Amino acid sequence: MSRETSTQTLEWRVANLDCEHDASAIERGLRGFPGLVDLKVYPKAAKVRLTFDPTTTDAEALRHRLEELGFPPQKGLEMPEPPKPWRNPKVLTSAASGLLLLVGWLLGRVGVPDVVSLAFYVSAIITGGYFFGREAIEELIFERKIGIELLMSIAAVVAALMGQAAEGAMLVFLYSISEAAEGYTEEKTRAAIKALMDLAPKVALVRRNGREVEIPVEELQVGDVFIVKPGQAVPTDGIVIKGHSSVDQSPVTGESIPVAKKEGDTVFAGSINQEGALEVRATKTFADNTISRIIQMVEEAQERKGRSQRFIERFGARYSPAVLVTGILIAVVPPLAFGAPWATWITRATVFIVAAAPCALVISIPITLVATLGTAARNGVLIKGGVYVEELAKVSVVAMDKTGTLTRGEPEVTDVLSVSSSQLSVNSDQLSVSSNLRGEELITDNWSLITDHRPLDTGHLLALAAAVESRSEHPLARAIVRAAEREGLSVPPVSDFRALPGAGASGRVNGQTVLVGRPELFATALAADDDLRRQIERLQEEGKTVVLVGAEAADDTPPAARTGEEFLQTGSGGTAVVLGLIAIRDTLRPNAKEAIAALHAVGVEKVVMLTGDNHRAARAIARELGIDEVYAELKPEDKVAKVRELTQRYGHVAMVGDGVNDAPALAEASVGVAMGAAGTDVALETADVALMADDLEKLAYAIRLAKRNQAVVRQNLTLSALVIGGLVIGAVAGWFTLPIAVLGHEISEFVVIGSGLRMLRG
Repeated sequence: MSRETSTQTLEWRVANLDCEHDASAIERGLRGFPGLVDLKVYPKAAKVRLTFDPTTTDAEALRHRLEELGFPPQKGLEMPEPPKPWRNPKVLTSAASGLLLLVGWLLGRVGVPDVVSLAFYVSAIITGGYFFGREAIEELIFERKIGIELLMSIAAVVAALMGQAAEGAMLVFLYSISEAAEGYTEEKTRAAIKALMDLAPKVALVRRNGREVEIPVEELQVGDVFIVKPGQAVPTDGIVIKGHSSVDQSPVTGESIPVAKKEGDTVFAGSINQEGALEVRATKTFADNTISRIIQMVEEAQERKGRSQRFIERFGARYSPAVLVTGILIAVVPPLAFGAPWATWITRATVFIVAAAPCALVISIPITLVATLGTAARNGVLIKGGVYVEELAKVSVVAMDKTGTLTRGEPEVTDVLSVSSSQLSVNSDQLSVSSNLRGEELITDNWSLITDHRPLDTGHLLALAAAVESRSEHPLARAIVRAAEREGLSVPPVSDFRALPGAGASGRVNGQTVLVGRPELFATALAADDDLRRQIERLQEEGKTVVLVGAEAADDTPPAARTGEEFLQTGSGGTAVVLGLIAIRDTLRPNAKEAIAALHAVGVEKVVMLTGDNHRAARAIARELGIDEVYAELKPEDKVAKVRELTQRYGHVAMVGDGVNDAPALAEASVGVAMGAAGTDVALETADVALMADDLEKLAYAIRLAKRNQAVVRQNLTLSALVIGGLVIGAVAGWFTLPIAVLGHEISEFVVIGSGLRMLRG
């Protein structure tokens, strides 16, 4: 329960909520209820959300009203299961209808008077048609709608009045079977959500007041310390404060390989601890953790209909009344206009109404979409509605941000080059550096090298740069500091640190001004050094960002008095010496190349990179990964414009980003896709599709699943249309009797349901 300013909100799972008709019954039953402010019914999730005024009503009164309506709330958040067949009223009435039909038929075969058999047939019609007949009347009276249930009810009654009570009873019996099976079909489509709900344990082992106690997971509070033993599931999101282990995150993110966790790492609700015990501090309550958010979003997504589903529903709303009107015309026009036998054409009209009923057509899309959304969530892909499944299937271009999508977003130093030195080292784990001088000796003992324009040792160069960058929060600065720490270098102290936005940074080390920044910062020095320019260009062609390290022996204008723009315009000033350069590159995701190939394999025409990085670095990464087009040095608004341009050129465009910085571009695309959304509320909220793991290959999986969904939908629609068309022709021509039309109708419905449920397989 959540509390707002003056209202309270309840979310309950309720029994017997299987379809839109049940949802309408709840809405009618609670309409005008004192104190009820808002009501939202989720039939696919068997859930209701009620917002009420606590000064006027309370939870108990609302619970009692739902029980009166026949939809009792369940305990906790467990998904309700349909009753066992022998306790299900719809199953029992259907079985009774079939039994009465059989008895009536047997009595007719042994010569009992027809009136006795007729009584059994009528009883079968009344018993079997009770539930769907009542639904038809309620729908007609309260919602002014003519639905499939009304068509079937009219057909059964007309058949009985025309002396074909046995045929009417068979129609009712067969149709009541499909109605009885509805709840069990819904249970299958809810299987993915139930699987997600079963991931989190029911209790948590919490340390409170110096004791370890088990409490229901719903009672976990932010800040609680809980213990996860080997083999147990994590009850809610948290940060490891003690212990180390491997954690299987596949239930949440779809990652196949367990992830090592140590102190300071985040763990997600529902992930499975492997070999070691972990002590975790809760960062979210059970209601707000990753698993709960995923479940809530999947449920809401299942209620969001795709364009094709909305079209079919609008079509069905007009089609059913048209079928009834056409049936009436078939019954009356031939006898009135051409003197044809009334009995013949009324019978044909009755068969036509059954044959043309759009059951299979209407159910073909929603059941497939619901199964698809659940399967995707189970495999670490959260798709926020049927419309995005349809859009994914149409995607012809995938645009990607570079940092955090194709790369890890953690730059690393790859090369350190001292000017006039051939000591160039590649690969950050093999940097050739020297640290034979202590940090405080660095400038004092080596300044003569600088003023004599002799090369500085690469270790000293890296330490000098790290001294200045230690005061900066820029990602490239942190990469330089990490490299110095990894090499065990002693970094000298820095004073008068000055960030130069867009240019770099400066600081004073042992009284000397040291500059670290873009090559443009040293334009004057570079103009006179062709070799250094060529080195910079070569490294940039390899996709690396080059940072120059320099010093000012004298300076008429203190660095603090100049902006970064002025530095770029005027150069470093004074007598500037370029000491060396450091090349930095963001590390590629291990499977980025395979992911791009997989996107091409599923039919994506072009994969495009949109990045704010320089052209050389962007092109180098694109060549390495097999990306088709590159657009570099883009601002956020430029990315939006480029996505719009790609959409105009190619049609459907998916934009992949981190869900935060790229939010405008994600919103502009046909489908916005966020990477690594597990535990990230902003990414979950922003994107249309959220890849829970940092695994770009999941995008190819999502597109492939969406295309498979569309293929199954097309198959179901084609089958439904063919069956309806064949039955209608046979009905009007007089080839089919009522039982044949009913059998064809029901068999096609079950085939379509079975076909749609194929999407439950990942």
